[in-house]
Amino acid sequence: MNNAQLSSAKEFLKQLSENSGVSGYEETLAPVVLAEFKPLADQVGQDALGNIYAHKKGTQGRYKIMLAAHMDEIGLMVKGIEPSGFLRFTPVGGVDQRTLLSQEVIVHGRKPVLGVIGSTPPHLMTAGEEKAVKAEQMGIDVGMTFEQIKEVIQVGDIITLRRNTLELLNHVLAGKSFDDRAGVVVMKICLEELQRLQHAHDVIAVSTTQEEVGYRGATTSAYSLNPDLAIAIDVTHASTPDTKGQVEKELGKGPAIALGPNIHPFVYEELVKAAKEARIPYQNHPVPGRSGTDAWAIQVTQAGVPTGLVSIPLRYMHTSVETIDMQDVILTGKLLAYFIAGLPEDLEGRVCY
Repeated sequence: MNNAQLSSAKEFLKQLSENSGVSGYEETLAPVVLAEFKPLADQVGQDALGNIYAHKKGTQGRYKIMLAAHMDEIGLMVKGIEPSGFLRFTPVGGVDQRTLLSQEVIVHGRKPVLGVIGSTPPHLMTAGEEKAVKAEQMGIDVGMTFEQIKEVIQVGDIITLRRNTLELLNHVLAGKSFDDRAGVVVMKICLEELQRLQHAHDVIAVSTTQEEVGYRGATTSAYSLNPDLAIAIDVTHASTPDTKGQVEKELGKGPAIALGPNIHPFVYEELVKAAKEARIPYQNHPVPGRSGTDAWAIQVTQAGVPTGLVSIPLRYMHTSVETIDMQDVILTGKLLAYFIAGLPEDLEGRVCY
Protein backbone atom coordinates (compact mmCIF):
# COMPACT_ATOMS: atom_id res chain seq x y z
CA MET A 1 0.00 0.00 0.00
CA ASN A 2 1.23 3.47 -0.92
CA ASN A 3 1.93 5.18 2.42
CA ALA A 4 1.67 8.68 0.95
CA GLN A 5 -1.74 7.90 -0.56
CA LEU A 6 -2.89 6.30 2.69
CA SER A 7 -1.79 9.30 4.74
CA SER A 8 -3.47 11.71 2.32
CA ALA A 9 -6.71 9.69 2.37
CA LYS A 10 -6.75 9.61 6.17
CA GLU A 11 -6.25 13.35 6.40
CA PHE A 12 -9.00 14.06 3.86
CA LEU A 13 -11.43 11.79 5.70
CA LYS A 14 -10.60 13.44 9.03
CA GLN A 15 -11.27 16.87 7.52
CA LEU A 16 -14.63 15.73 6.17
CA SER A 17 -15.64 13.82 9.30
CA GLU A 18 -14.87 16.61 11.74
CA ASN A 19 -16.68 19.17 9.58
CA SER A 20 -20.46 19.60 9.68
CA GLY A 21 -22.93 18.93 6.88
CA VAL A 22 -26.35 17.70 7.94
CA SER A 23 -28.69 16.93 5.02
CA GLY A 24 -29.60 20.20 3.34
CA TYR A 25 -26.77 22.09 5.09
CA GLU A 26 -23.69 20.72 3.36
CA GLU A 27 -22.27 24.10 2.31
CA THR A 28 -19.39 24.03 4.83
CA LEU A 29 -18.06 20.86 3.16
CA ALA A 30 -17.94 22.35 -0.33
CA PRO A 31 -14.58 24.22 -0.02
CA VAL A 32 -12.88 21.09 1.34
CA VAL A 33 -14.19 18.81 -1.42
CA LEU A 34 -13.59 21.32 -4.21
CA ALA A 35 -9.98 21.87 -3.10
CA GLU A 36 -9.24 18.13 -3.19
CA PHE A 37 -10.95 17.45 -6.54
CA LYS A 38 -9.77 20.47 -8.57
CA PRO A 39 -6.23 19.14 -9.25
CA LEU A 40 -7.66 15.77 -10.36
CA ALA A 41 -10.37 16.84 -12.82
CA ASP A 42 -10.75 18.90 -15.98
CA GLN A 43 -13.84 20.67 -14.67
CA VAL A 44 -15.18 21.08 -11.15
CA GLY A 45 -18.41 22.81 -10.13
CA GLN A 46 -21.64 22.78 -8.14
CA ASP A 47 -25.34 22.88 -8.90
CA ALA A 48 -28.35 24.52 -7.26
CA LEU A 49 -28.78 21.67 -4.75
CA GLY A 50 -25.13 21.77 -3.67
CA ASN A 51 -23.96 18.62 -5.48
CA ILE A 52 -20.26 18.84 -6.42
CA TYR A 53 -19.14 17.55 -9.83
CA ALA A 54 -15.58 16.58 -10.76
CA HIS A 55 -15.43 15.83 -14.50
CA LYS A 56 -12.38 13.98 -15.82
CA LYS A 57 -12.37 13.57 -19.59
CA GLY A 58 -11.58 10.28 -21.28
CA THR A 59 -9.68 9.72 -24.51
CA GLN A 60 -12.87 9.01 -26.42
CA GLY A 61 -15.55 10.94 -24.53
CA ARG A 62 -18.45 9.12 -26.15
CA TYR A 63 -19.90 7.74 -22.92
CA LYS A 64 -20.33 9.23 -19.43
CA ILE A 65 -19.59 7.24 -16.27
CA MET A 66 -21.09 8.69 -13.09
CA LEU A 67 -19.68 8.00 -9.63
CA ALA A 68 -21.81 9.10 -6.68
CA ALA A 69 -21.08 9.28 -2.94
CA HIS A 70 -23.12 11.38 -0.54
CA MET A 71 -21.44 13.92 1.70
CA ASP A 72 -24.37 14.75 4.00
CA GLU A 73 -24.73 13.36 7.51
CA ILE A 74 -27.55 12.68 9.92
CA GLY A 75 -28.04 15.22 12.68
CA LEU A 76 -30.49 17.12 14.84
CA MET A 77 -32.56 20.30 14.68
CA VAL A 78 -33.71 22.64 17.45
CA LYS A 79 -37.48 22.31 17.85
CA GLY A 80 -37.98 24.23 21.09
CA ILE A 81 -36.28 26.46 23.67
CA GLU A 82 -37.52 26.06 27.22
CA PRO A 83 -37.66 28.98 29.70
CA SER A 84 -35.27 26.98 31.87
CA GLY A 85 -32.63 27.25 29.14
CA PHE A 86 -32.73 23.72 27.77
CA LEU A 87 -33.05 23.00 24.04
CA ARG A 88 -35.44 20.38 22.73
CA PHE A 89 -34.52 18.74 19.43
CA THR A 90 -35.75 16.49 16.63
CA PRO A 91 -33.73 14.22 14.31
CA VAL A 92 -32.73 14.95 10.71
CA GLY A 93 -32.31 11.55 9.04
CA GLY A 94 -32.07 8.16 10.71
CA VAL A 95 -30.57 9.06 14.08
CA ASP A 96 -30.31 6.20 16.59
CA GLN A 97 -31.66 7.85 19.73
CA ARG A 98 -30.03 5.19 21.94
CA THR A 99 -26.63 6.74 21.15
CA LEU A 100 -27.48 10.37 21.91
CA LEU A 101 -27.36 10.52 25.67
CA SER A 102 -24.21 12.21 27.05
CA GLN A 103 -23.00 13.28 23.60
CA GLU A 104 -21.24 16.59 23.04
CA VAL A 105 -22.93 18.69 20.35
CA ILE A 106 -22.47 21.86 18.33
CA VAL A 107 -25.54 24.03 17.84
CA HIS A 108 -25.11 25.95 14.60
CA GLY A 109 -26.86 29.18 15.49
CA ARG A 110 -25.78 32.71 14.68
CA LYS A 111 -22.47 31.42 16.00
CA PRO A 112 -21.46 27.85 16.96
CA VAL A 113 -22.51 26.98 20.53
CA LEU A 114 -21.22 23.91 22.38
CA GLY A 115 -23.63 21.82 24.43
CA VAL A 116 -24.23 18.40 25.95
CA ILE A 117 -27.22 16.09 25.74
CA GLY A 118 -28.51 15.11 29.16
CA SER A 119 -31.51 13.59 30.90
CA THR A 120 -32.64 12.63 34.39
CA PRO A 121 -29.81 10.72 36.15
CA PRO A 122 -30.58 7.10 37.12
CA HIS A 123 -30.49 8.01 40.82
CA LEU A 124 -33.67 10.09 40.38
CA MET A 125 -35.58 7.63 38.22
CA THR A 126 -38.52 5.68 39.52
CA ALA A 127 -39.05 1.95 38.97
CA GLY A 128 -39.66 1.19 35.32
CA GLU A 129 -37.93 4.32 34.04
CA GLU A 130 -34.48 2.76 33.82
CA LYS A 131 -34.81 1.89 30.16
CA ALA A 132 -33.34 3.49 27.04
CA VAL A 133 -34.13 7.19 27.23
CA LYS A 134 -36.19 8.50 24.33
CA ALA A 135 -35.08 11.58 22.41
CA GLU A 136 -38.10 13.58 23.54
CA GLN A 137 -37.00 13.08 27.16
CA MET A 138 -33.56 14.54 26.46
CA GLY A 139 -32.49 18.15 26.45
CA ILE A 140 -29.40 20.01 25.30
CA ASP A 141 -27.65 22.05 27.97
CA VAL A 142 -25.61 24.94 26.56
CA GLY A 143 -24.98 26.59 29.93
CA MET A 144 -26.91 29.73 29.01
CA THR A 145 -30.05 31.45 30.21
CA PHE A 146 -33.18 31.68 28.08
CA GLU A 147 -32.43 35.33 27.28
CA GLN A 148 -28.85 34.55 26.23
CA ILE A 149 -29.95 31.62 24.08
CA LYS A 150 -32.51 33.73 22.17
CA GLU A 151 -29.69 36.03 21.04
CA VAL A 152 -27.79 33.27 19.20
CA ILE A 153 -30.07 30.23 18.80
CA GLN A 154 -33.50 29.87 17.24
CA VAL A 155 -35.91 27.06 16.41
CA GLY A 156 -34.76 25.37 13.20
CA ASP A 157 -31.02 25.66 13.87
CA ILE A 158 -29.04 22.57 12.96
CA ILE A 159 -27.14 20.51 15.56
CA THR A 160 -24.25 18.15 14.91
CA LEU A 161 -22.46 15.72 17.19
CA ARG A 162 -18.98 16.87 18.20
CA ARG A 163 -16.44 14.13 17.63
CA ASN A 164 -12.76 14.01 16.70
CA THR A 165 -11.58 11.17 14.51
CA LEU A 166 -9.82 8.43 16.47
CA GLU A 167 -7.06 6.39 14.86
CA LEU A 168 -7.03 2.81 16.13
CA LEU A 169 -4.45 0.16 15.25
CA ASN A 170 -3.89 -1.36 11.80
CA HIS A 171 -5.19 1.62 9.79
CA VAL A 172 -8.61 1.43 11.44
CA LEU A 173 -10.36 4.76 12.07
CA ALA A 174 -13.42 5.63 14.18
CA GLY A 175 -15.47 8.79 13.93
CA LYS A 176 -18.71 10.37 12.79
CA SER A 177 -20.20 10.67 9.29
CA PHE A 178 -17.91 8.11 7.65
CA ASP A 179 -21.30 7.26 6.13
CA ASP A 180 -20.65 8.38 3.51
CA ARG A 181 -17.73 10.76 3.50
CA ALA A 182 -15.51 7.70 3.21
CA GLY A 183 -17.18 7.28 -0.20
CA VAL A 184 -16.11 10.81 -1.16
CA VAL A 185 -12.53 9.82 -0.27
CA VAL A 186 -12.94 6.72 -2.47
CA MET A 187 -13.81 8.95 -5.44
CA LYS A 188 -10.70 11.04 -4.84
CA ILE A 189 -8.54 7.90 -4.82
CA CYS A 190 -10.21 6.72 -8.02
CA LEU A 191 -9.47 10.03 -9.75
CA GLU A 192 -5.86 9.85 -8.51
CA GLU A 193 -5.45 6.36 -9.97
CA LEU A 194 -6.98 7.47 -13.27
CA GLN A 195 -4.18 10.04 -13.65
CA ARG A 196 -1.90 7.17 -14.65
CA LEU A 197 -4.45 4.89 -16.35
CA GLN A 198 -5.81 5.41 -19.84
CA HIS A 199 -9.61 5.44 -19.92
CA ALA A 200 -11.86 5.94 -22.92
CA HIS A 201 -14.93 7.28 -21.14
CA ASP A 202 -15.58 10.55 -19.33
CA VAL A 203 -15.84 10.19 -15.56
CA ILE A 204 -17.97 12.50 -13.44
CA ALA A 205 -17.51 12.03 -9.68
CA VAL A 206 -20.46 13.55 -7.83
CA SER A 207 -20.45 14.35 -4.11
CA THR A 208 -24.20 14.26 -3.59
CA THR A 209 -26.37 16.03 -1.02
CA GLN A 210 -29.40 15.03 1.03
CA GLU A 211 -29.05 11.25 0.65
CA GLU A 212 -30.05 10.65 4.25
CA VAL A 213 -33.46 12.27 3.68
CA GLY A 214 -34.36 10.71 0.36
CA TYR A 215 -31.52 10.49 -2.24
CA ARG A 216 -32.33 14.03 -3.41
CA GLY A 217 -28.87 15.00 -4.63
CA ALA A 218 -28.50 11.73 -6.54
CA THR A 219 -31.94 12.21 -8.11
CA THR A 220 -31.18 15.68 -9.43
CA SER A 221 -27.54 15.12 -10.44
CA ALA A 222 -28.31 11.87 -12.27
CA TYR A 223 -31.17 13.58 -14.10
CA SER A 224 -28.86 16.44 -15.08
CA LEU A 225 -26.02 14.19 -16.27
CA ASN A 226 -28.13 11.34 -17.71
CA PRO A 227 -25.05 9.09 -17.58
CA ASP A 228 -24.57 5.97 -19.67
CA LEU A 229 -23.47 4.00 -16.59
CA ALA A 230 -23.26 4.83 -12.89
CA ILE A 231 -21.82 3.44 -9.68
CA ALA A 232 -22.85 4.54 -6.22
CA ILE A 233 -20.30 4.28 -3.43
CA ASP A 234 -21.64 3.88 0.10
CA VAL A 235 -21.05 1.90 3.27
CA THR A 236 -22.47 -1.42 4.41
CA HIS A 237 -22.70 -3.14 7.79
CA ALA A 238 -19.59 -4.96 8.95
CA SER A 239 -19.95 -7.73 11.49
CA THR A 240 -19.59 -7.18 15.26
CA PRO A 241 -20.30 -9.55 18.16
CA ASP A 242 -23.86 -8.23 18.51
CA THR A 243 -24.83 -8.77 14.86
CA LYS A 244 -25.18 -12.48 15.71
CA GLY A 245 -24.59 -13.83 12.22
CA GLN A 246 -26.90 -11.34 10.47
CA VAL A 247 -23.93 -9.64 8.83
CA GLU A 248 -21.27 -11.40 6.77
CA LYS A 249 -19.12 -8.46 5.61
CA GLU A 250 -15.83 -7.97 7.47
CA LEU A 251 -13.45 -5.05 7.93
CA GLY A 252 -10.21 -5.38 6.00
CA LYS A 253 -11.46 -7.90 3.44
CA GLY A 254 -12.06 -5.45 0.63
CA PRO A 255 -15.02 -3.66 -0.90
CA ALA A 256 -18.47 -5.24 -1.07
CA ILE A 257 -19.79 -5.51 -4.64
CA ALA A 258 -23.59 -5.54 -4.73
CA LEU A 259 -25.78 -7.68 -6.95
CA GLY A 260 -29.55 -7.82 -7.19
CA PRO A 261 -32.44 -6.01 -8.92
CA ASN A 262 -31.01 -2.55 -8.13
CA ILE A 263 -27.79 -3.57 -9.92
CA HIS A 264 -27.18 -3.98 -13.63
CA PRO A 265 -25.66 -7.44 -14.37
CA PHE A 266 -23.03 -6.04 -16.75
CA VAL A 267 -21.81 -3.56 -14.15
CA TYR A 268 -21.57 -6.27 -11.48
CA GLU A 269 -19.71 -8.63 -13.83
CA GLU A 270 -17.23 -5.95 -14.89
CA LEU A 271 -16.54 -4.93 -11.29
CA VAL A 272 -15.83 -8.55 -10.32
CA LYS A 273 -13.66 -8.99 -13.42
CA ALA A 274 -11.67 -5.85 -12.56
CA ALA A 275 -11.19 -7.02 -8.95
CA LYS A 276 -9.91 -10.41 -10.06
CA GLU A 277 -7.57 -9.05 -12.71
CA ALA A 278 -6.09 -6.48 -10.29
CA ARG A 279 -6.00 -9.05 -7.45
CA ILE A 280 -8.13 -6.83 -5.25
CA PRO A 281 -9.96 -8.74 -2.51
CA TYR A 282 -13.72 -8.21 -2.58
CA GLN A 283 -16.87 -9.41 -0.86
CA ASN A 284 -20.15 -10.31 -2.53
CA HIS A 285 -23.10 -8.26 -1.34
CA PRO A 286 -26.50 -9.71 -2.33
CA VAL A 287 -29.18 -6.98 -2.16
CA PRO A 288 -32.55 -8.60 -2.93
CA GLY A 289 -34.53 -5.34 -3.01
CA ARG A 290 -34.10 -1.71 -2.05
CA SER A 291 -30.42 -0.87 -1.58
CA GLY A 292 -31.07 2.24 0.55
CA THR A 293 -28.35 4.12 -1.32
CA ASP A 294 -27.99 6.67 -4.12
CA ALA A 295 -28.05 3.69 -6.52
CA TRP A 296 -31.77 3.37 -5.80
CA ALA A 297 -32.50 6.82 -7.25
CA ILE A 298 -29.95 6.76 -10.07
CA GLN A 299 -31.18 3.49 -11.55
CA VAL A 300 -34.61 4.92 -12.47
CA THR A 301 -33.46 8.34 -13.69
CA GLN A 302 -34.93 9.44 -17.02
CA ALA A 303 -35.15 6.29 -19.19
CA GLY A 304 -33.06 4.25 -16.71
CA VAL A 305 -29.34 4.10 -15.93
CA PRO A 306 -27.31 0.86 -15.72
CA THR A 307 -26.17 1.12 -12.11
CA GLY A 308 -23.77 -0.58 -9.74
CA LEU A 309 -23.06 -0.30 -6.03
CA VAL A 310 -19.75 -0.72 -4.23
CA SER A 311 -19.76 -0.48 -0.43
CA ILE A 312 -17.13 -0.01 2.26
CA PRO A 313 -17.60 -2.30 5.29
CA LEU A 314 -18.34 -0.17 8.35
CA ARG A 315 -19.15 -0.91 11.99
CA TYR A 316 -21.64 0.99 14.19
CA MET A 317 -23.48 2.76 11.36
CA HIS A 318 -25.27 6.02 12.19
CA THR A 319 -23.35 6.53 15.43
CA SER A 320 -20.53 8.94 16.25
CA VAL A 321 -18.01 6.07 16.34
CA GLU A 322 -18.45 4.58 12.89
CA THR A 323 -15.42 2.39 12.28
CA ILE A 324 -13.69 1.52 9.00
CA ASP A 325 -10.44 0.03 7.75
CA MET A 326 -8.66 2.56 5.53
CA GLN A 327 -7.26 -0.31 3.49
CA ASP A 328 -10.83 -1.03 2.32
CA VAL A 329 -11.20 2.63 1.33
CA ILE A 330 -7.99 2.57 -0.73
CA LEU A 331 -8.90 -0.74 -2.38
CA THR A 332 -12.37 0.50 -3.28
CA GLY A 333 -10.90 3.54 -5.04
CA LYS A 334 -8.44 1.38 -6.94
CA LEU A 335 -11.17 -1.08 -7.94
CA LEU A 336 -13.27 1.70 -9.46
CA ALA A 337 -10.28 3.05 -11.40
CA TYR A 338 -9.43 -0.36 -12.85
CA PHE A 339 -13.12 -0.93 -13.63
CA ILE A 340 -13.36 2.36 -15.56
CA ALA A 341 -10.06 1.80 -17.40
CA GLY A 342 -11.09 -1.72 -18.34
CA LEU A 343 -14.49 -0.91 -19.84
CA PRO A 344 -14.80 -1.60 -23.59
CA GLU A 345 -14.73 1.47 -25.82
CA ASP A 346 -18.12 0.59 -27.28
CA LEU A 347 -20.77 0.15 -24.59
CA GLU A 348 -23.65 -0.03 -27.09
CA GLY A 349 -25.75 -3.07 -26.35
CA ARG A 350 -23.71 -3.96 -23.26
CA VAL A 351 -25.71 -1.74 -20.92
CA CYS A 352 -29.21 -2.83 -21.94
CA TYR A 353 -31.23 -5.20 -19.79
